[in-house]
Amino acid sequence: MKKVLKKHIIIPVLAVFLLVGASSFKSDFFEIAKQIEIFTTLFKELNMNYVDETNPGELMDNAIKHMLNGLDPYTTFLNEQDVEAFKINNAGKYSGIGAVVRTYKEKMLIIEPYKDSPADKAGLKAGDEIIKIGDIAIADFKEDATELLKGASNTSVTVVYKRQNNTHTTTINRAEIDVDAVPFYKMVDAKTGYIVLSKFNQKASAQTIEALENLKNQGAEKIILDLRGNPGGLLSEAINVTNIFVPKGELIVTTKSKVQKFNRTYKTKNKPIDTEIPLVVLVNGSSASASEIVSGSLQDLDRAVIMGARSFGKGLVQRPLKLTYGTQLKVTISRYYTPSGRCIQSLDYWHRDEDGKAIKNTTFNEFKTKNGRKVQDGGGVLPEVLINTTKTNALTNALLTNNVIFDFATNYYYNNKLASPSNFTFTDADFTAFKNHVQSTNFSFETETEKALTAAIHSKDAVLFGAEIEEKYKSLLVDINKSKLKALDTYKAEIVKNLEDEIVKRYFYRDGLYDYYLTQDDAILTATELLNNRTSYADYLR
Repeated sequence: MKKVLKKHIIIPVLAVFLLVGASSFKSDFFEIAKQIEIFTTLFKELNMNYVDETNPGELMDNAIKHMLNGLDPYTTFLNEQDVEAFKINNAGKYSGIGAVVRTYKEKMLIIEPYKDSPADKAGLKAGDEIIKIGDIAIADFKEDATELLKGASNTSVTVVYKRQNNTHTTTINRAEIDVDAVPFYKMVDAKTGYIVLSKFNQKASAQTIEALENLKNQGAEKIILDLRGNPGGLLSEAINVTNIFVPKGELIVTTKSKVQKFNRTYKTKNKPIDTEIPLVVLVNGSSASASEIVSGSLQDLDRAVIMGARSFGKGLVQRPLKLTYGTQLKVTISRYYTPSGRCIQSLDYWHRDEDGKAIKNTTFNEFKTKNGRKVQDGGGVLPEVLINTTKTNALTNALLTNNVIFDFATNYYYNNKLASPSNFTFTDADFTAFKNHVQSTNFSFETETEKALTAAIHSKDAVLFGAEIEEKYKSLLVDINKSKLKALDTYKAEIVKNLEDEIVKRYFYRDGLYDYYLTQDDAILTATELLNNRTSYADYLR
């Protein structure tokens, strides 16, 4: 009798659950279909009836972008060209001129030509402003002008560029460009090896293994793995790189999503290369995504000492989904969690302030590593050892974003000779020259305090303040602006670090910069010192 009763109770409950679930699904499906129909009819009527000619492709592109802007910056629409660029970025190989190029409203700037690349062989330097490609003037070209530089190997393109107020013409012969995940590795001293891992493309783990084995053959008994400035890449390669230093079968990442199939656990699958070699991992505010999976998991597993500055804080996973006509939607599908169970996502894109900006996490939860050490979530990977020169701040970021540091390095390059990286010293006189350069460019950036004061002055309540209070507000804004120049001295160490990097790179390319790091970089020097003290190294991991 009891068994029959149980059946009568369970079956209706399950039926109600399934009914509610199906009803919810139908409701969502109806709402999606309804909105698509509304948009389709709107789009059709707009294009047919608008007073002037419309560009349907441009209208749709804007509509898609505005829709996705309300989500997170990693959920993006990829047109056919974007899809190809995405594939190239992951593959680490493409055909082109071999340079980092940045476009602005009416100009295109060479940021960094790779050594021995077509751009380098054609004589292009960082700071060159391209004003014409073939017969097309950059100022007149409304689309992405970098597309004009792309093309098949063994084809050529003629460019006109401006350098130090003089105009030049050169022809670039395109070629196949290999983008190494590990652009540099070398011995720091007789027993310490240094590996730069700059991106997580399909070459990342294989090239890291090759670098590690070569360094061990040269006598390396300790390793520094540099992930500073590494923006991330393939999740699979992040797990494979971690696997180099931890055993097979170790949990590295868990992903959680509202979609059941995206809830997964990722464990190491391969035999490791070395689970015992002392390891220091360097990170900074530009180390993101896959870099944080590697550094965060090695920290949680007490396998490495993390050093530098707090990482970027991207704990979201994206997947490209195929759409029609060769396009794709790169969509955030889940959050990822390190072995201790923490998500290091820094910005909350689903809760925004009055200006529409994502809210930054300010409260952190504590988790424990394998050995019981305390670590935190919510704001990137926090290193065990902080290096001041690797930290970022609003002033330094503004100097970089507005090309103030970049332009000073360009002028420095054309006015100073430098024989080798070891001969370079950025002097106090050089820093004074930089401060004068900042003043001459009328550089300015608005702090949060200034924004609040400006908003108060222009608010409806300002009429209640009276003229005297308003003048005090304005006087305070002037004083704040003056204090920014003094802040150049406050953040001198961080600013000089960025200036040195940019200047050395101009003369000796990336290889020269990494060579310079081996004897001059604070993080590498501190890491080497720590690795040479086995007791201190072990204390950090206990």
